[in-house]
Amino acid sequence: MIKKSLRYTILLNLGAFCLVLILEILSGWLFKDNYDNDYNFILSQLVFTTTIMGVIWVNHFVLIPFFYDKKNYFLYAMLLVVSIFLGACLKAYPNWIGVYKMLSFLVYTTGTGMAAFFLRRNMIIKRENDAKEKLQKEMELNYLKAQVNPHFLFNSLNSIYSLARQQSLETPDLVMQLSELMRYQLESSKKDTVLLKEELEFIENYLLLEEKRLSNRCTIEFLIEGDLLGLQISPMLLIPFVENAVKHGAQSTNEQSSIDVSIAIKNTNLQFCVVNSKPLAVSKPKRKGMGLDNVRRRLKLLYPGSHALEIDDKEKVYRVNLAIDLSVSI
Repeated sequence: MIKKSLRYTILLNLGAFCLVLILEILSGWLFKDNYDNDYNFILSQLVFTTTIMGVIWVNHFVLIPFFYDKKNYFLYAMLLVVSIFLGACLKAYPNWIGVYKMLSFLVYTTGTGMAAFFLRRNMIIKRENDAKEKLQKEMELNYLKAQVNPHFLFNSLNSIYSLARQQSLETPDLVMQLSELMRYQLESSKKDTVLLKEELEFIENYLLLEEKRLSNRCTIEFLIEGDLLGLQISPMLLIPFVENAVKHGAQSTNEQSSIDVSIAIKNTNLQFCVVNSKPLAVSKPKRKGMGLDNVRRRLKLLYPGSHALEIDDKEKVYRVNLAIDLSVSI
């Protein structure tokens, strides 16, 4: 990588040298009769170009990295002025009028070269920072997605365990249903996005599993309005809200409870709402699980500025409203 970058820098500067030489030859072509022959004319333009590029190269490869970048600005300015003056003297001395003209020209070309240098360096830095930010985002998202797997599995196994202790005849069927859910989860975790239809089917199957486990003490409603239109969403993004509704609502009490999950799609906008009843007399810590922290962070990374999450925790009802613009590419 370093060799490639060095080779690119050398070729870029050789190209700049050749371009300046061609421009100088073209600009001085009308005055070439002032020289004894074409050879002297070309040699003069070559020396002129070498002086210009020499000052620019000294500035770019010596003064800027060793003085300017180390914030020794005064010494940098002094050495830059000296290098420009020496360049002018080497080209035009002892003709002081020529030195003055050359000095003015070198100030112009050096300033132009510095502008191009800093512009290119800022573009490179920005490209590198963007690449680092993208890599960091991918690493963090992969970590967050990896956390969802055991979290969902533990909650589902707890549900199966409860039925197994009751020696329910539905336990084998629920184990098979859980295996299908886990198969989808494992396959979807390898993807950046999945079809919204598939994700909602996954949530519906999870609710069916929980409805069987909770028997008749929990009423579960699942409603979808609108056309899915082949919309896509990040996998396992919505399920933590549903899991928390089960865990902190119906699962935490033997009282009659309810869970309502409604989805409304309008164009590319998704409105996702989960409402669950809360037990009246169950002492429990303030609700804040790893799953919700995880999904909040993923939303910020995946849909910055294009989502709205509202959580309303009341005495008897816990409500989650999530709006996402799914037209945003991940």
